[in-house]
Amino acid sequence: MAASRTSVEQALAQGLLREHPGLAAAAIESARDDETAALLETLSADEAAEVVRRLTPDRAARVIAALEPEVGRRVLASLHPSRAAALLARLDPDERDRCLAALDPGLAAELRELASHRPDSAGALMDPRITSFRPDARARDVVRRLRRFRDRRIDDVFLVDEEGRLAGAVALQDAVLASPEEELAALVRSAPVSVRSTAPREEVVETFESHRLRSLPVVDFEGRLLGVLRQRELVRASREEAMASALTMVGASEDERALSSPLFAIRKRQPWLQINLLTAFLAASVVGLFEETIARVTALAVLLPVVAGQSGNTGAQALAVTMRGLALREVRVRHWLRVSAKELLAGAGNGVAIAATTAGAVYLWSGSSGLALVIGSSMVFSMTLAGLSGALIPMLLTALRQDPAQSSSIILTTVTDVVGFFSFLGTATLLASML
Repeated sequence: MAASRTSVEQALAQGLLREHPGLAAAAIESARDDETAALLETLSADEAAEVVRRLTPDRAARVIAALEPEVGRRVLASLHPSRAAALLARLDPDERDRCLAALDPGLAAELRELASHRPDSAGALMDPRITSFRPDARARDVVRRLRRFRDRRIDDVFLVDEEGRLAGAVALQDAVLASPEEELAALVRSAPVSVRSTAPREEVVETFESHRLRSLPVVDFEGRLLGVLRQRELVRASREEAMASALTMVGASEDERALSSPLFAIRKRQPWLQINLLTAFLAASVVGLFEETIARVTALAVLLPVVAGQSGNTGAQALAVTMRGLALREVRVRHWLRVSAKELLAGAGNGVAIAATTAGAVYLWSGSSGLALVIGSSMVFSMTLAGLSGALIPMLLTALRQDPAQSSSIILTTVTDVVGFFSFLGTATLLASML
């Protein structure tokens, strides 16, 4: 009699799994992995895949790992490749390699490629080991299941629909403090914020900063939940982005490390040094235009670096502030007019103050009111344009979809040197009779 009852139960279970995979998936969601695997092994590959597809992603991945290798191979082959890759990404490396080894080489290579992500993308930064729930799951289900994952740091509980698409997010505290029988869907406060797995590090940092999140879900192009970015990874991404910008601003490669080989450093730095050399010759050519004026008033050669240095520092300050604003998403390209006006006025104000000090010092040194007037007026002009350039250059490069950190400093140095030299020597030529 017992054997007969068991066979009837198995037949009913198989019928439910075949005819109503969605209901079956919800019913076996809390069953043991080995029990679920044993049930799926009685079905065809397509039928088992239909059930697996409707399980929550974390649960589906563990069930696949528990299947017999041949059954697991057939189930993975029946799933959509992107779905199969997303589930395999949740497994430990050893389990993932074991499942891939059972597949046909062509399919295994395709899944490995789909599971791989660019080093600086959200998919590479995320933790794929994420526990998700159905919207109709109870708060008590959350507490019971999460007790099995003591090694994971969990801030938010994510909800997914039958297709594995992100449907909501609930703060862990809300789930724990809720009534045990309350459904998770009732605890969702707002639509979840997410990023695609292909999102670059800059977009990840922007989303994190703008929404002040504890954790950030990562989804594929169809909205299926792939993993989560936690605050630790997001802070690390912000730090790496800042370090990369600091390196590229001076023409160094973000791939270079303190202990990289000299040949690697030479290869990465040499192109930008050559470009910098060309810009230096451009600035020198401006000086050459006024060779006769310098020969007549040799004091100009002494004071020339003062003008260029002050305008360079002014431009560098404006560039640093604008670059930080762009990196932290405090400003966008559409704010170029406000940022430029601010830096223009700041440069002019600082130029007037510095010009007064410089003109007084030059008059005391040389006794020439004409020379003091030349350096004072050129200082105001060059520092004003330097501040404007420091704001506009990174804005323009960003609008052109170029990395403003890569070449802003080199372009700015060229502009400030040329403007500084031209304004100082040009003014001296116009006021030559006063020198």
